[in-house]
Amino acid sequence: MLPYQTLEEAALGIGRNLTMAEKLWYNYSAEKSDLLLYSHNILFMILVFSLVPLPCAFMELSQSKTMAKFKIQPNIKTPFSDMFKCYKHVMKMLIFVLGPLQFLSFPAVKWLGIHTSLPLPSLWEILSQLLVYFLIEDYASYWLHRLLLHSKWGYENIHYMHHEYRASFGYTALYTHWAEILIFGIPTFLGPAMVPCHMITLCLWTSLRLVEAIESHIGYEFPWSPTKYIPFYVGAEYHDYHHYVGGQSQSNFTSVFTYCDFIYRTNRGYRHRKQALNKLKGI
Repeated sequence: MLPYQTLEEAALGIGRNLTMAEKLWYNYSAEKSDLLLYSHNILFMILVFSLVPLPCAFMELSQSKTMAKFKIQPNIKTPFSDMFKCYKHVMKMLIFVLGPLQFLSFPAVKWLGIHTSLPLPSLWEILSQLLVYFLIEDYASYWLHRLLLHSKWGYENIHYMHHEYRASFGYTALYTHWAEILIFGIPTFLGPAMVPCHMITLCLWTSLRLVEAIESHIGYEFPWSPTKYIPFYVGAEYHDYHHYVGGQSQSNFTSVFTYCDFIYRTNRGYRHRKQALNKLKGI
């Protein structure tokens, strides 16, 4: 809840006129508690997970010949029942695992300095914080994924569920054991814990991270995919190999960027397979 009664008082408080974005934020948040604003995070995640995978889901269900050439594993067809099964499971996880966790973590969020106050962060501040969060999350996730979830115990008791489908699709992005949701919540929250931000930035961060996870699981590699424009970006083809190999996979552990796999040489299987496929295609 903002400590100002009027827009004029808010302008006096920050020592300048409010921007349009700040006026909109004031009008929306002035009488809402910080806990209620923080709970928007889970609402955005539900919205993103419900909508972002839909285009590729429709392509898959319609068996579009135009789009089939972009499918990474074209011989595997995903039925609606599997998509709905994953969606139902993830909704339960978001509501009954992450939902309560939002409320339990709120005191820590306040203590760390994640805030709802004015002024709003500049675009440069938001972008720089998001880049830091992606880098921190990527590095921490790499080691958790590699050492914990692909250990014999971690795979057999937790990570096996995420590898149920060898050809991933958008709704498998969060199709995991409840414990894995909590484990990967650590690197997701680590960046904002180290570099506290505005609540708007936090919601933007979790939403973008979820969009990225969905994109790397969609099972399609398009000419406009982010891999064509973002250096070292993982993308769907790269991560699909990790699912294709399955439980024995010791390759392609990274979540966002490929540099950890390159530095620690855990993408050799993927590179060798790609080279072999390129030779067959005469590339």
